[in-house]
Amino acid sequence: MKVKGDFLIRKIKEEDNQEIQRVLSSVMREFDVPETGTALADPELENMYQSYNCIKSSYYVILNNDTLLGGAGISKLKNSNDNICELQKMYFLNEARGKGLGSLMIDLCLKSALDYGFEKCYLETMHNMDKAQSLYLKKGFSYLQKPIGNTGHCSCPVWMIKNLQ
Repeated sequence: MKVKGDFLIRKIKEEDNQEIQRVLSSVMREFDVPETGTALADPELENMYQSYNCIKSSYYVILNNDTLLGGAGISKLKNSNDNICELQKMYFLNEARGKGLGSLMIDLCLKSALDYGFEKCYLETMHNMDKAQSLYLKKGFSYLQKPIGNTGHCSCPVWMIKNLQ
């Protein structure tokens, strides 16, 4: 468990499933994320704990006074034979933004990725998520010209990658 001020970061628990689905869906809709071809359509959104309770996979949530405010995870990149993970479902309610929590979450996810032995970390995001893209660039991610793997997120137009080794 990591703490920053009144905020707590910990691994997801099964009892977080309903609330993290509500939070992630709310933030994605706030940023006009399409209902199809994005994380909004992912089946794992309904069972996040179970989806990340597997080998080489972790999902972390942010809480403030027991109120869940967002999360981020790491898992093997779908439909890729390369040793690449994906930074997934990193969304925060407004109350958690601008406080350095995104940076902490990325660091935690990348540490997990290294612990799992991944060589690269990939992510997909939306064109209007400028602050997130700035943070990813600061963390060493760079833009790609096309997607890799096959995440099913055909509506995400921005792709980035970072070497971990």
